[in-house]
Amino acid sequence: MRVVIVTESFPPDVNGVAHCALQTARHLVERGHAPIVVAPATAAGNGPDAHAPCPVVRVPSLPLPGYPQVRVALPSRRVAAAITEHRADIVHLASPFVLGVRGMTAAARLGIPAVAVYQTDLAGYARTYVHAGEAAAWRRIRSVHAAADITLAPSTPALHDLEAHGVPRVRLWQRGVDTVRFRPAHRDDTLRRELAPNGELIVGYVGRLAPEKQVELLSGACGLPGVRVVVVGDGPSQPSLTQALPGAVFLGRRTGDELARIFASLDVFVHTGPFETFCQTVQEAMASGVPVVAPAAGGPLDLVAHGRTGLLVPPRDEAAVRDAVWSLAADPELRAAYGAEARRTVEGRTWAAVGDQLIGHYTDVLAGRAVVAA
Repeated sequence: MRVVIVTESFPPDVNGVAHCALQTARHLVERGHAPIVVAPATAAGNGPDAHAPCPVVRVPSLPLPGYPQVRVALPSRRVAAAITEHRADIVHLASPFVLGVRGMTAAARLGIPAVAVYQTDLAGYARTYVHAGEAAAWRRIRSVHAAADITLAPSTPALHDLEAHGVPRVRLWQRGVDTVRFRPAHRDDTLRRELAPNGELIVGYVGRLAPEKQVELLSGACGLPGVRVVVVGDGPSQPSLTQALPGAVFLGRRTGDELARIFASLDVFVHTGPFETFCQTVQEAMASGVPVVAPAAGGPLDLVAHGRTGLLVPPRDEAAVRDAVWSLAADPELRAAYGAEARRTVEGRTWAAVGDQLIGHYTDVLAGRAVVAA
């Protein structure tokens, strides 16, 4: 198959959309297919994507006001031109909102089937950033995804949300995890001594530091005796969080093997944001053999088995986060049991396995188009 992946974000960006698009491109190449990627230009311009597994077409972009790490594509004919020149069999739209809408329009005009991958809770972001606009966000989501042959949801809560808001033809497609990179064997005692020189229990958060992530909910855990909070990531909320989380260690953005070493060296992983359609960092913590505390909302509901691999707490509840951390801090055997079961749970969720599922969805869409044409 000749596939054009139109994505709102791609490495060197570090986020779920970028990572999933990269893994999708890699898997398609490994299976003998021919993908290309269309993505916004980076801040450095249209330099070569040396580590990409396939050609990348960069579209001019501007930084999002107030959040320069996120870039928004500008109107460009490159999207339609890339789809045409690649002679695409199918167009894959990763979290379509701006660039993806242009990809959808081009695919429809050219009569090429499109698969839309839902990854971002835009309605939740609207509530967080503008305190309004949730209905408008859902209208936008519905209009974009209704034009696709199918929409792939990353979790059952996301699938139910889409269906409840009138999005048709929704199927489940979850995310993979690199169980070789993320594994308990990477636990590093030297790193642990650097982060917690007095032998404290290490409680970690990994992700963007932005308002929708509500990382400030870790403030209660910061006050627990014998607990050291470690925050990995960057974003616009970092200055305020250094004030809100006294005593926490901020490591900034970390990636690759270094990130895997940090994950495995945690005692407890906490995710605080209630708007996750999947939550890849929870899955990476689980692959690292670390018990998880997460809100009982969105993607974590599919990932965390309460009382088996971690604890689910009410969203936006600082006291519940603190109490969950404290209960795990007080019981090393429970932490070990949760961590071992977490690792066992995700061992089969490789990117190869979910990549093959995606190819199956492509095949179904192409077969459906063939039946209609006949």
